Amino acid sequence: MNELIYYTTINSPLGELLLSSSLKGLMSIEYLINLCEPEIIKKYSSKYTCEKVKNHDTRFFKLIQELNLYFDGKLKKFSISLDLQGTNFQKIVWNTLLNIPYGETTSYSCIANQIRNSKACRAVGQANNKNPIPIIIPCHRVIGKNGNLVGYADGIQIKKWLLNHEMINKYS
Repeated sequence: MNELIYYTTINSPLGELLLSSSLKGLMSIEYLINLCEPEIIKKYSSKYTCEKVKNHDTRFFKLIQELNLYFDGKLKKFSISLDLQGTNFQKIVWNTLLNIPYGETTSYSCIANQIRNSKACRAVGQANNKNPIPIIIPCHRVIGKNGNLVGYADGIQIKKWLLNHEMINKYS
């Protein structure tokens, strides 16, 4: 029998978000501007049994509360449990991203150096691209070495919005 995952949708300043969680923790945040709900569920259905729940369900209450505080500029660090699904390398990169402070940026090469693999800049970029939990795992805080906003799987305009939002609220 497949493992059960729960999902719900919420509205955000960036549009509708689909949240997916196992019993261990949050598995993904997806922007529904890029995909529709059935496409996302289809992607999980071979490995998981999916069950839609109301967004006030206890599995999502704390997450939604934290996301709302983040979008209000009042939360700088998330505390919810994560259930990361990826390769060992991706998990190392994603866990490293969790240490980038709110309102600050770093480069792909800095992340590669932090994980003690200075030649892995492109691989770090690919891991960022596959990040299943944007916003909470702040891949938007990774920019080009020259300071340019480069790459963001969900669109550079979302990356720009998140960075501006954090800069505005960094000291509040």
